[in-house]
Amino acid sequence: MRINLASLLVDDQERALRFYTDVLGFVKKTEVPLGEYRWLTVVSPEHPDGVELVLEPDTAVPAAQTYKKALVEAGIPLTSFAVDDVRAEYERLRGLGVRFTQEPVDMGPVTVAILDDTCGNLIQIAQYA
Repeated sequence: MRINLASLLVDDQERALRFYTDVLGFVKKTEVPLGEYRWLTVVSPEHPDGVELVLEPDTAVPAAQTYKKALVEAGIPLTSFAVDDVRAEYERLRGLGVRFTQEPVDMGPVTVAILDDTCGNLIQIAQYA
């Protein structure tokens, strides 16, 4: 058994696609129209056949919006992405206008930073020693 999909709740699929591809650097893998929404996935360019991140619309499920809002208010990231160098990625993303809610912090075997994905989520980036 292996993980092949992970869902990320977003409030706007088009804005999410732009952010996750143009800013974070993921690559669109799948786009299938499904009425008002799309089955929309992105992958890491280093692992095009790896885990797909589903940009799942939250607008049809009020509980999803409540959940996301509670996480953001508590400062809790919805998910975490691994990077080779958190400080370099932090500087690169800040240069692109990304808003961080937490600058890079060393936490023993991991260094983390938290960013706002513009789609209602906080996302952690992590560098493991």
